[in-house]
Amino acid sequence: MDDKNTLLDQLRIDRTVEVSDGNTQRWVLIGFSCVLVLALGFGAWWILSRPTGLAVQEAVATAAPVSTSAGSSGGASMLDASGYVVARRSATVASKTIGRVIEVSIEEGQRVEKDQIIARLDDSNTRATLEQARAQLAQAEANLEAAKTALADAQPIYKRNEQQIAAGVISAQSFDGARATYNAAQSDYTVRLRAVEVARAGLAYAQRNQDDTIVRAPFAGVVTVKAAQVGEIVSPSSAGGGYTRTGIGTIVDMDSLEVEVDVSENFINRVHPGQPATIKLNAYPDWEIPANVIAVIPTADRSKATVKVRVGFKEHDARILPEMGARVSFLTPPADKEPGNNAPAPLAVLIPADAVQANGDTGTVFVINGNTVERRVVRLGSRTPDGQLVLSGLATGAHVVTGNLAALSDGAKIHVEAQKTNQEGET
Repeated sequence: MDDKNTLLDQLRIDRTVEVSDGNTQRWVLIGFSCVLVLALGFGAWWILSRPTGLAVQEAVATAAPVSTSAGSSGGASMLDASGYVVARRSATVASKTIGRVIEVSIEEGQRVEKDQIIARLDDSNTRATLEQARAQLAQAEANLEAAKTALADAQPIYKRNEQQIAAGVISAQSFDGARATYNAAQSDYTVRLRAVEVARAGLAYAQRNQDDTIVRAPFAGVVTVKAAQVGEIVSPSSAGGGYTRTGIGTIVDMDSLEVEVDVSENFINRVHPGQPATIKLNAYPDWEIPANVIAVIPTADRSKATVKVRVGFKEHDARILPEMGARVSFLTPPADKEPGNNAPAPLAVLIPADAVQANGDTGTVFVINGNTVERRVVRLGSRTPDGQLVLSGLATGAHVVTGNLAALSDGAKIHVEAQKTNQEGET
């Protein structure tokens, strides 16, 4: 009997185990549903919070420094260009004749005056030629005096014979002899007179050669190069062979210093004669020198696409030296103020160079307004190492797009990316 009960118990289904498995499956389904809901919610949040539009970087327009945007004349800098200090009057002084140097009286840095003697050449040959010319002149003058005396003696005889032949006192043969003597004396006097003129010209020529052995300064200035030494041969026509010098030294008129710059032909319309400017020498970057445009050379350099501009100093200073590097800022004329109008002239703003699409003296920037951009045309000034100057069309504090502007258009949607930082934490 017990065996039968045991067999029946084995055939009976255990309901407690079934209830336990069902509860486990239910909790698994609930947990999976919760994870799925959370994943869907996170995905929706990520999609909705993701920025839309083109990713761009921004920069803020700042007020340009006074030294950059305005000069001493009150105008704003509209163009910058680099060049060098040059002298309009500079000469390598040489002798007019070949000769050996016996004296050099100049040194580098010395100031000389006009016609001051700076060197002497060996004049032994020219001095001998000069003495010969003087002797020849003296001989010619003596011959002239003899011819003058002979003419004076022949003239009264001829006049008397002329009267006698008219009165029939003398024969025609005697009169012809007296006339021939007078004519010969007159011709000899004329020849001797011309010989004196030739001798005087020869003396002047010899004197000029003598004077050419003395080298003088053609104008007042400062000696920058001393080329010749005592004992050397100088020749103005030397081709540089051997030890022959072609000059004594170089003199520069410091009052004729100016700056020559090459301006891109795309911006030459901003420059005109008489325009105010400021000059900064590379040696003195904090020194602004008032200047003005002397001339725009009316030809372009096709290899560099530039036009040469001459800029003159309004102030002369001993610190300004030839061949110094210089940077010129061309200024806009100061705005005329009407009576009672005390408002200051607007200054330029500074933005990064890659925030503008330049087209001559105008350009295009994209101003950020929320998540869109506005295309704006601005008037450009000069491009400095700090960025691009904008003279009008953009206010200080405006946010502009930098980088690749070709993909943008007016009203395009954008989102601003955070600027990357370097290892030192600078943006």
